Amino acid sequence: MSTVTFEHVGKSYGDVRVIKDFNLNIKDGDFVSFLGPSGCGKTTCLRMVAGLETNTEGRLLIGETVVNDPAAKLQLAPEKRHVGMVFQSYAVWPHMNVFENVAYPLRVAKVPKEEIQKRVAEILEVVELSGLEARMPNMLSGGQQQRVALARGLVAKPKVLLLDEPLSNLDAKLREKMRVDIRKIQQQFKITCIYVTHDQVEAFTMSDQIVILNKGDVVQAGTPSEIRNKPANDFVAEFIR
Repeated sequence: MSTVTFEHVGKSYGDVRVIKDFNLNIKDGDFVSFLGPSGCGKTTCLRMVAGLETNTEGRLLIGETVVNDPAAKLQLAPEKRHVGMVFQSYAVWPHMNVFENVAYPLRVAKVPKEEIQKRVAEILEVVELSGLEARMPNMLSGGQQQRVALARGLVAKPKVLLLDEPLSNLDAKLREKMRVDIRKIQQQFKITCIYVTHDQVEAFTMSDQIVILNKGDVVQAGTPSEIRNKPANDFVAEFIR
């Protein structure tokens, strides 16, 4: 587990500033949702934590380790950040079966074969996929594929789990079940989690803290109750109505 800290983080593409002076401290073991309309910058913030984007201003820390600091010309490689990531599109490799998909991060890290067998079996049980190790992705439902992606994100025991709209491709009934399952697993592992969504139900039912963004600005951060009962401005009040 670990904290995540944004210190005056900004992101620009040329002259276009998409993230503006982002400040946030995510506590160890918290489930935090980045919520906002399309194009507000929430996925960009998530990708900066993962190391898939580089901030152009400020510093970003995971625990006490500075992972992004352009002033110091510091950019820690994604594989050295100890984060797991679950994408909207599942990103399950079609040529690998369930076991190989989940085991992949461990093989890259050169974990011993017996340990890989043990850890994959354990995490597949957690995500309710035991017995499906030999199945190929085209034999799985959308919900099962997303569980494979979640297992792969957790199997290496990351400090932080990042989820980028992971339920948007699922039907409404399955989304509801997966919301409960993801929150249960996050609490079981006591892992710090950042969850990007435009779905208010997801944010308000799953989160310890919600960060609402609009046009690259953090317009309010607080508990679901604080945001619902004390919106910071007219935008927040209208957005959550």
